[in-house]
Amino acid sequence: MFESFPVLNDHNLPYPDTVHPIVVHFVIAMVLFAFVCDVIGYFTGKYRLFEVSWWNLFFATISIFVAIIFGQFEAGLAEPYDAVESVLNFHTLLGWSLSGILASITAWRYVIRSRTPHKVPFSYLTLGLILTLLVGVQVYLGDKLVWVYGLHTVPVIEALKEGLLQ
Repeated sequence: MFESFPVLNDHNLPYPDTVHPIVVHFVIAMVLFAFVCDVIGYFTGKYRLFEVSWWNLFFATISIFVAIIFGQFEAGLAEPYDAVESVLNFHTLLGWSLSGILASITAWRYVIRSRTPHKVPFSYLTLGLILTLLVGVQVYLGDKLVWVYGLHTVPVIEALKEGLLQ
C-alpha cells in the first residue's frame, strides 16, 4: 500500500523544499503593504491608495488559506519533537485565527470601499494595526520553528531518524 506514496527527500517532504514559507511571505507582504497604504491614504488624502490596499487584502485573504493548507501538510510531515510541539501548536492556532480575522477585515474593507471609497474610518486603521501586530507575532513563531527548532532542515531530520530527538 505504501508503495504508491511519494518518497520523502532529505527535508522530509515529497517535493524539493517547503512551500508554506513562500506563500506565507506573500501574505505577510500584502497585509503589511495594505496597512501602510491605508495609513498613508488616510493622512495624505491620496484615496487611490485605498484601492491598492483593498486589492492587497483581497489577494492576501485568498493566499492565507493556501499558506495554511501547505502549512498543515508540512507540519504533519515535520515529525515535531517534544520541545517544538507547543510553539508549532500555537503557530497553527494563530494561523487559523488570522485567516478568520483577515477574512473578516477584508469583508469590512469591501463594505467601506463600496460605501465610501475615498476614506476609511480611524477604527478600521486601529484594527489594521492590531492585525499587523498579530502578523508580527506569527512571523516570530514561524521564524522560531525554522531557525531555533530547525523544522524541515536536514540536520534535524537526520537527528530524528537516528532517535536523538524526541
